[in-house]
Amino acid sequence: MSFNDDEPIVASQDVSGEKPAAFLAGKTKATIINKTTAPLEESEFKVMLELTGAGSGNDRSGVDLVTVLDVSDSMGGEKLEKMKIAMLFMIKKLSVIDRLSIVTFNGGSHRLCPLRQITENSQAEIEKLVNALVANGGTNISAGLQTGLKVLNDRRLTSGRTVGIMLMSDGQQNEGGDAAQVPVGNMPVCTFGFGTDHDPTVLNAIANNSVGGTFSDVRNQDNLSIAFSQCLAGLLTVVVQDLKLTVTRVESTIVKVSAGNYIQSKDDAAGSVTVSFGNLYIKEVRKVIVDLLLPAASSPAGSDVLEITYTYSSGGKLFDANPIILTVSRTGRTSVEPEREEVMMEENRLRTAQMMKEARVMADDKKLGNARDKLVEAQNLLEDVVNDESNPLIEMLKSELQQIKRLMKSQEIYEKQGRPYALSSETSHSRQRYAARGDDVEKVRMFSTPRMDAYLEQAKSFDEDPSKPLPSVGDDEKQELAADPLAPIVGALSYYIQTAIQSLKSIDNILNKAGRP
Repeated sequence: MSFNDDEPIVASQDVSGEKPAAFLAGKTKATIINKTTAPLEESEFKVMLELTGAGSGNDRSGVDLVTVLDVSDSMGGEKLEKMKIAMLFMIKKLSVIDRLSIVTFNGGSHRLCPLRQITENSQAEIEKLVNALVANGGTNISAGLQTGLKVLNDRRLTSGRTVGIMLMSDGQQNEGGDAAQVPVGNMPVCTFGFGTDHDPTVLNAIANNSVGGTFSDVRNQDNLSIAFSQCLAGLLTVVVQDLKLTVTRVESTIVKVSAGNYIQSKDDAAGSVTVSFGNLYIKEVRKVIVDLLLPAASSPAGSDVLEITYTYSSGGKLFDANPIILTVSRTGRTSVEPEREEVMMEENRLRTAQMMKEARVMADDKKLGNARDKLVEAQNLLEDVVNDESNPLIEMLKSELQQIKRLMKSQEIYEKQGRPYALSSETSHSRQRYAARGDDVEKVRMFSTPRMDAYLEQAKSFDEDPSKPLPSVGDDEKQELAADPLAPIVGALSYYIQTAIQSLKSIDNILNKAGRP
């Protein structure tokens, strides 16, 4: 059966008015952080690159969202009611440029509706479908995932659309094939483990198989609306798609590129590495550390060490940023310039995340004593971090370590609560994207965006009283614009200023070389 019956987007009065012209340039802001000097002798050198989603949501692409929901026997009672409330929150937050399809699964899968444009009428009809859901049967996650993928793959309207799958399950897959083996292509899939009996290994694998997907551990059923809202906040603020960063050696050797588990492709002949990030949300940040080896220099001078460029698409149009050449002063001074604090903080995060992963692997092997020792070691290293002020990142890392250690008190506690928490933490760190971790939906807000923070409060309020009206996504955008009026243009201005500075540097280099004897 083909699912090519997706509804077209019909313009309404609400969206027919003209919007300010959007800039294609500047939707991602590139920041380079590094020491300004390096010694004359051969030396190691670190460069941190930050790519930040810039702009505002008033020119966003419409979202094609498929929710894949577990309605097996174990979802009965209050769990099902909490899922319905979480779904109603999402339905009310989508706008007329968005489309939604709902897929359910138990022993098999069923598409409740095609991709439907969100209008007042369709909203009411979809809410009716959700409210009529009942729980029965087994758990065939694979069937649900495959049906959700087919809904998106069979669409007729694809140009300039943002896509996403949100898959929620509360149990172990006991029918069908292994969902972890289902190829998801370039579809971002966010998975949610609901309660304490789900299969975190499978759900985490599904998210990791996708580009930019995350696994959220929703142990407390009262937090499902919040967890769903965070993923939705991201999808409704996608500022660029198919973001790729390329770094190319100049007078250096690229030793390592640290970018989480995003796909890296190397071109040995060109001496370049390209990292593919997928989508980027407004105000979301991707940090990449490039370890270089600088060759020995014969005399003090400026040295071009790295070329940086990036590409992305927005509204179906491709943007290729002008290359940035990083120049470092090679100096014969005996004093060594200290490493930048921002670089050290990111390295602390990467080291802590790696040690938490190592502890999780030990716990999986039933070596809880070794796992706890590894976490204590990580805690001690964080205590050694010297900082004049309390750093929010360091405090959140300490909180994560403490919570994982607490959930490794016994093998039984670890199996039920520790492993899901650890895996959701891993996927969040490796993707540099927010994911709910156990009960810490408010305490550990690592990688959250302003829209996510706003939706956290909205979801909490809605969960308490679903009859209360919600701000529309248009209201959210107006509030953000009032707080940051220059948001629609500041990214483009920054990009063009950066390009002009780079051009002046290039001219200066040419003149300096021409003036040398």
